Amino acid sequence: MPRALFITFEGIDGAGKSSHLDALSDWLRARGHDVVLTREPGGSALAERLRELILHEPMDALTEALLVFAARCDHLRTVIEPALARGATVLCDRFTDATFAYQGGGRGFDLSVLRDLERWVHPTRQPDLTLWFDLDPALAAERRAAARAPDRFERQDAAFFARVRDGYAARAAQAPRRFVRVDAAGSLDTVWARVEAVARERLT
Repeated sequence: MPRALFITFEGIDGAGKSSHLDALSDWLRARGHDVVLTREPGGSALAERLRELILHEPMDALTEALLVFAARCDHLRTVIEPALARGATVLCDRFTDATFAYQGGGRGFDLSVLRDLERWVHPTRQPDLTLWFDLDPALAAERRAAARAPDRFERQDAAFFARVRDGYAARAAQAPRRFVRVDAAGSLDTVWARVEAVARERLT
């Protein structure tokens, strides 16, 4: 039986990461993994209710960060940790790296406060692998415009997403063994081939 893994997908809105969650899930299941798909903010009943507030209600950066970590605390307790304990592999669309990128990088919120919240909510739990779907913010904006009506994050300007991208780069530099940068430019098939190559190298 394959060992339990915690794998996170990260990237700015429009980078296309969510499109590859199902594909990697199928790839892992074909190799014997019990896979749980989840997302943040959200993933549990309470966290999904908080997600609606986070994505649609105006608030300051501190309130935003606190709600994100409150949702994460419940998500970890009720979904992620039980799944890993039973031996499942968890694929999560965003985790704490997103908070450092969006609230820390994009909003310019105090990184030391985010680090304290990270220590309080999950002092030891980090992903085994983080796939960072990296894409130029201008191309990501084109993809978002063609895909859906924007939430309050997706309505932010190019400068905001450039700061978010920088926030991801900073997190990747701090955890180079955990992070793998995936060039998110190109067709779905092209990007999936890059993801599959990482999976073959790191997950088999």
